[in-house]
Amino acid sequence: MSTPRRFRTATELVHGGINRSQYGETSEAIFLTQGFVYQSAEAAEARFKGEEPGFIYSRYANPTNDMFEKRMCLMEGADDARATASGMAAISAALLCQLRAGDHVVAARALFGSCRWVVETLMPQYGIETTLIDGRELANWERAIRPNTKVMFLESPTNPTLEVIDIAGVARLANQIGARLVVDNVFATPLLQKPLELGAHVVAYSATKHIDGQGRCLGGVILSDQDWIDEHLHNYFRHTGPSMSPFNAWTLLKGLETLPIRVRQQTESAGRLADFLAEHKAVARTIYPGRADHPQADICAKQMTGGSTMVALELKGGKAAAFAMQNALEVVRISNNLGDAKSLITHPATTTHKNLSDEARDELGIGPGLLRLSVGLEDIDDLLEDFDRALAGL
Repeated sequence: MSTPRRFRTATELVHGGINRSQYGETSEAIFLTQGFVYQSAEAAEARFKGEEPGFIYSRYANPTNDMFEKRMCLMEGADDARATASGMAAISAALLCQLRAGDHVVAARALFGSCRWVVETLMPQYGIETTLIDGRELANWERAIRPNTKVMFLESPTNPTLEVIDIAGVARLANQIGARLVVDNVFATPLLQKPLELGAHVVAYSATKHIDGQGRCLGGVILSDQDWIDEHLHNYFRHTGPSMSPFNAWTLLKGLETLPIRVRQQTESAGRLADFLAEHKAVARTIYPGRADHPQADICAKQMTGGSTMVALELKGGKAAAFAMQNALEVVRISNNLGDAKSLITHPATTTHKNLSDEARDELGIGPGLLRLSVGLEDIDDLLEDFDRALAGL
């Protein structure tokens, strides 16, 4: 369980959750161990009964992972958390741990490709009913509710078209029927949007993205109140084993120390790039949650404290123009990752969302000219010049 917050976020991200060994190390220790020993057989029995505190096995919990989880709780305002091996492990566990055959899930249709596969393909294999809706309108959520609706699921801003969904509004609907709202908050980061404060019941992250922020390791994390963790996630996590490596937990602890500095700079640069792209004659549309012309600008202002590090742009020349511009960039690199210190760009229709049908991509606005840009820490003038040069070639 997290300790009470005593300091502001940036301070907690440096000092929060530290559990020093007998050596008094400055940096967090990495406990690269599978198991733990006991002073006696009686002590082992007591620990397995839960009568004595301590660690049992690193699949369940580990001191380094525990520090990462506590630090995330301090930032998110959650009671408890579980660190997972990847972002998709976090999403899958957060959803499946609380569902059974005959239950119904309502999810926004604008999801990362793998998340949509879990909802559309995996859940029905286990008898879980699912409905995908246009999540931008609260009325669509209300119409999709059934007597057996147990979970609502969304990401906001969405991948890759940066739609923004009214988290507080969806949470109110979930509360009215006793369902739980699960939010994938990876694009906004835990600094620019607080789903739990907005009424969501569970929040999940791919820690691979901004939390690491330097392209080093995979990871995920699920955060919620203590009752939900104990009732639904604890045993699922313990017995199915989606646990994070202690080395990755240590790497992510290092990432958290610089998260506010990185996200602040990346968001500022993203805003300037979005303004530049919006005025360029080769760009059909630019989508950025920090701009007044964003389709859900009022919701952005209500629930986000910044426009995020992500920009979506659609080129007038379709796929040929999108490929040509990507290939012409010198600073920005082509990659399907995001949240990195390096600026990264990808073509969703042929990468992250390639497995969707043409109809599904059209429905989501993922056209052949759409590109998703993750803005990094490079000098903004170099980024502006890079895009100016690449677009001029079109």
